[in-house]
Amino acid sequence: MVPRKPGEPHGLSPREAEVLAGVAEQLSNAQIARRLQVSVRTVESHVSSLLRKYGVADRTALTAMNRHLSSTSVKPGRITQIPVSHTSFVGRRQERQDTLAALAHAAPVCLVGPGGVGKTRLGAVVAQAASREFSAGGAFVDLAPIGEGFVLRAVADALGLAERPPQPLAEVVAERLALGRSLLVLDNCEHLLEEVGDLVERLRATCPRAGILLASRERPGLAGERVITVPPLAGEAEALFLDRARAIDPAFTAEPAAVAEVCARLDGLPLAIELAASRVAALGIDALLVGLQDALRLLSGARGRPRRHRSLRAVIGWSYDLLDEEERTLLRRLSVFAGGFDLAAAVAVMPDLSPSAVADLIGRLVDKSLAGIAGGSRWRLLETIRAFAADQLTGSGETEAALRLRLRWAAQAAETLEARLEGGGQPLERLEGGGRPLESRLRGSRQPQFDLVADDLRATLADTPAVPDRDAHRLARSLAHLTFARGHHREAIDHYLAAADRARAATDRHADLLNAADTAVAIADGRLALRLLLQAADVVGDTGRRTATLASALALTHRYLRGSDLPPVRAQVVEALQAATSASASAGDRTAALVAIAWAWQRGGLELACTAADSARRCGDPLVLLAALDVLTGANVQAGRMRTVQRISQERLALIKDLPAHEPAAAAEIVDTFHSAARAALCVGDLPAAIALAGRAEVEDPIGEHPYLSIPKLIRPLALSGRFSKVFHQAPAMWQAWHQAGRPRSTWLSTGVYAAALAHGLAGTGEFALWRSRALEMAGTDDPATAPVLAAFAAFADARLATHTHVIAGARLTAPTHDDVATLVERAFAAFSSRWYESYARAAGAELAVVAGLPQAAELVAAASPYAEQSTWAAASLARARGILYDDHDALTEAVDLWTSINARFERACTLRLLSARAQG
Repeated sequence: MVPRKPGEPHGLSPREAEVLAGVAEQLSNAQIARRLQVSVRTVESHVSSLLRKYGVADRTALTAMNRHLSSTSVKPGRITQIPVSHTSFVGRRQERQDTLAALAHAAPVCLVGPGGVGKTRLGAVVAQAASREFSAGGAFVDLAPIGEGFVLRAVADALGLAERPPQPLAEVVAERLALGRSLLVLDNCEHLLEEVGDLVERLRATCPRAGILLASRERPGLAGERVITVPPLAGEAEALFLDRARAIDPAFTAEPAAVAEVCARLDGLPLAIELAASRVAALGIDALLVGLQDALRLLSGARGRPRRHRSLRAVIGWSYDLLDEEERTLLRRLSVFAGGFDLAAAVAVMPDLSPSAVADLIGRLVDKSLAGIAGGSRWRLLETIRAFAADQLTGSGETEAALRLRLRWAAQAAETLEARLEGGGQPLERLEGGGRPLESRLRGSRQPQFDLVADDLRATLADTPAVPDRDAHRLARSLAHLTFARGHHREAIDHYLAAADRARAATDRHADLLNAADTAVAIADGRLALRLLLQAADVVGDTGRRTATLASALALTHRYLRGSDLPPVRAQVVEALQAATSASASAGDRTAALVAIAWAWQRGGLELACTAADSARRCGDPLVLLAALDVLTGANVQAGRMRTVQRISQERLALIKDLPAHEPAAAAEIVDTFHSAARAALCVGDLPAAIALAGRAEVEDPIGEHPYLSIPKLIRPLALSGRFSKVFHQAPAMWQAWHQAGRPRSTWLSTGVYAAALAHGLAGTGEFALWRSRALEMAGTDDPATAPVLAAFAAFADARLATHTHVIAGARLTAPTHDDVATLVERAFAAFSSRWYESYARAAGAELAVVAGLPQAAELVAAASPYAEQSTWAAASLARARGILYDDHDALTEAVDLWTSINARFERACTLRLLSARAQG
């Protein structure tokens, strides 16, 4: 028996936890029963209970939800980021009951009322109470500091979700909320109603069982919404006043009539009542009444505003009038910070005062309930107070100066955070206590410092015009770097482009566009990267930089782009590079190396690739060397030298160890290196190394999880190793993620789907044809021979399955006809334009010819024999073919040893059966 773990649904028994663990391992009820030494019926009962508690329909959904929740900071039954209050909750019994009842239905629930009426506090209390009913957890998201365009980002961060390029972030959020019964609370929506409405409608369409609670000063106007009006307090207002007054002065007493008069003058608004109660200990109830009377008269002429809004402004205005001039100035200027502030930020907007003086002023504002402690050494203004202070700032004529001071602070704050990246050479989250892969690194127990200021940095940049400005450029560039390190890659591109718009020098604009292009490469958006590189080449006047940029653009068209529309574009880049090279009087070593790499890609051949690599080694730039080793990899692949390719991949892996993964250019090379190294290990038949590299990539890839980009690296070696159950577990997720990403044509990824097809075929599940058709769909073709990267792998898989069918034809499976075999063998020995998997195809074709008894089988085995030197898999397959062809026991034994050396379990088992049959025959 095990105790309930923290974060598990309320009421989950220890036995249910054990059963849930078995379900997550995909064990059958009988297997779970044997493990726990209970009856199958008992297990069935617990599974039914789990389905009810988690609110899911079947075991598959239960497993998916459990797996997803276990990888995020949002745990079952836990609503994250619910605001914590240290005061009692007074009143609102009816509104609380109504809201909880409304959340039981599918429609969104909207708490609507004026500012300061207590919507946030009510929403927090409801979310805490409702957590038992929402077993899949959820999040409370305060939108007050969030600017336009960042609602989805804020929701994803609150749910502990990271980007999974190229899958849209909206789909990542929807997937999370669709796992069982989840609750999403969006507070302070009034300034983002359209964006919030669009998000809610999308979520209702994709995860209709999720609960959605909104709090806004204005009704959102959503179809089918349930509006809960949050009115001012009536009978509970006096209780609230007394509770807050006695929290400051436990001995406070007052006549009930006087307390009732105070609350009546404040229209029962909780915020106004709390502000007044904070002063009563110093002033007494009589003086408080006098002050309120003066303040109300002073602000009663604010026409055009709702009456209750005027009343709230009266309370804040009265408190404001009680401040001295320095306190007022600080309060006004603090209104420029939407997400809170620390001492450095406050000092930045009060440059004429010392830090100690500003700290004293902040303390006085906190004492007077005009600022609140936000945790650690940070403070924030209540939104209603901030809005009032912002109006005062405008009236004082200080807005422009305050915004300039905020811009200088933001630029310096962003550069300070960026310096931590530069100093550590690691992604932002690793410096701040995160763990392994990106999505996990985003979920440290301590909130990263960047997150505390990110909203204000974004808002500050958004307030700057797109014109050359030194501070705005500093901020945009640093913010781009920080958001990239934080895993917000698309946002990083936008900030780099904003930096380019605000750069005063062409060289700075050029550098910003290069960073944007490198970010696009890192997230596999090659076409955007090409456009940005060409734009960068056009803005820089220096011929050396222009030449280097055009060389990078030409190399990119070969490394990362495919498509029938590419040749004309590539021709234009070639022409521009030729002209730039001619115009450049002398190129430095780095530019010369980049040009050599570009021509090696364009013209092909091992000699040019070697020259490019030598040039790159001389220039001393590891990123240039990694690019050169990639073209050298391609040249060796086309020369059929796969062992050399694997050695090059080892050099590339050594080079990326010390790269700053937070830099876009470095991240792009790290991603590409893992992709190439995993494929190289597979192509030489080193299956354990290929699996290990797939695991390393999951941990060390700076871009994070790629739902359908990363899984193929693992599926291919798993299928060839004979670990079919793992393939069957991974492949559906890969296929689903590809569909969710818009089904982009992905020839090089289709080999992973074809590997899944092979696994199904060898395992006899009956789904080979289904997965083969999916691979062709992904490659965008009906004939694998027309897809260069897929052709050889597909020929191998089809031949290998046909060989397997022949060998076990005695089990009454339908064996291919002689004509079918001849066609498959011909495909396996075709000339492939991409030779990555050629050794697999040749060996499988030769073995099929042998087991099918083709007359030319011996010649084909001899023709495929050179591939044994380049691939252990090919060597093992050909040894088995010779053993069958010549009835050679030693050859079959050699094959067993080779299969064992690369942990190809299925192939080893097949070969052992052949040996056994030979011994018995």
